[in-house]
Amino acid sequence: MQKFDIAILGGGAAGIIAAISAGRKGKKVVICEKMPQLGKKILISGAGRCNISNHDLSEAHYNPEARGIVKSVFSRFGRERIEKFFNELGLKFYSDGKRIFPVTNQAASVLKVLEEELKNLKISIEFDFEVNHIAGSANGFIVKSKSGKTISCDSIVITGGGKTYPSLGSDGSCYGLAKAFGHKIIEPVPSAVPLLAKDRFCHLLQGQKIQCIAKSIIDGKIQKEIEGELLFTKYGLSGTAILDISEDISIAINRLAPLDTPFAPISAQQCLAGLGKKLAQVSIDIAPFMNAAELKEEIKRRIQKGSAVENLMIGILPNKFSLVFRDLFKGASVEKIVDMLKDKRFDIIGAKGWNEAEFTAGGLDIKDIKEGTLESKLKKKVYFAGEILNVNGERGGYNLAWAWASGFVAGLTE
Repeated sequence: MQKFDIAILGGGAAGIIAAISAGRKGKKVVICEKMPQLGKKILISGAGRCNISNHDLSEAHYNPEARGIVKSVFSRFGRERIEKFFNELGLKFYSDGKRIFPVTNQAASVLKVLEEELKNLKISIEFDFEVNHIAGSANGFIVKSKSGKTISCDSIVITGGGKTYPSLGSDGSCYGLAKAFGHKIIEPVPSAVPLLAKDRFCHLLQGQKIQCIAKSIIDGKIQKEIEGELLFTKYGLSGTAILDISEDISIAINRLAPLDTPFAPISAQQCLAGLGKKLAQVSIDIAPFMNAAELKEEIKRRIQKGSAVENLMIGILPNKFSLVFRDLFKGASVEKIVDMLKDKRFDIIGAKGWNEAEFTAGGLDIKDIKEGTLESKLKKKVYFAGEILNVNGERGGYNLAWAWASGFVAGLTE
């Protein structure tokens, strides 16, 4: 049986950088990765471009309950340290607004420089090593895989990720390892995910993109407001604006089922019947570039000119909206049309699943994790990093930045 100072369980973004952090301290390190390749989720991040970080990197961009621990980690390995780390590996990057990308616009470039550093540090890697049990020993831990292979180590860093893109190895299997140490799991739900809505608008406009203002509404209360792109689909709503407001909605409608049960959308009718926790809606301002008064006057002017109902918005909204006006607005008052365009409500009946969610909301309860070091409060020499923790950032490089920062800090195993 091989003996190591530190075993990293999971070879994603957090796991790789944790191994580098530990290796640079002279530790003998092994990465235990269930897949035949490291960093498969890195390769698809940022639509293949890899949004490394964000210039506005602060705890304010994360779920409220996580902000204390995020701040403690960023105080040790924040934006400047992340950029310096990659720059020293030879990676050059540029800014797209506040978002930071490699100049190659290839996530593969990010993974390659990390893999080269692992080689330089002589970090051992065990592929196809799916951990199914961790046992205590006189000198630390015995880590066992499903195939029967075992390793011995003094410390463990668990970086097995959340549940998004399970085909790439992130299927929530490491939650069980944390629970074995007594840790509580906040039920994971899909985040940054398209939403399901049965609405005639979606049927008529499927495939149409618009710029809009989108609001998430839970039990009649506005939670978040975002300006961005909306894509109408046959199943409901997608686009960047929807992904950015989806977290509150997904939590509201999906945290009723017990942990580890298959994801199943909860209908609006079930919500109203009390079978779901909250009634969720999305409000869309379809014409954010005009206020209600301007829109009202423009529609009145066009009606006075004799425009047919399907032509009331030509030149203002895409031509496909003629289908909506002809089908849904015939005989409607000007006031009703304006209300519909400025505050179109969609009842949300569910969300797409883990294969289409960018992030996981939920995970290991951070109340049992030490700020600053990320060591378990329940088991000494056990550390956690990355998406396995209940830390969920906004889109824009925040989740990868958390993976880099938390991985580096956990890898110090202080």
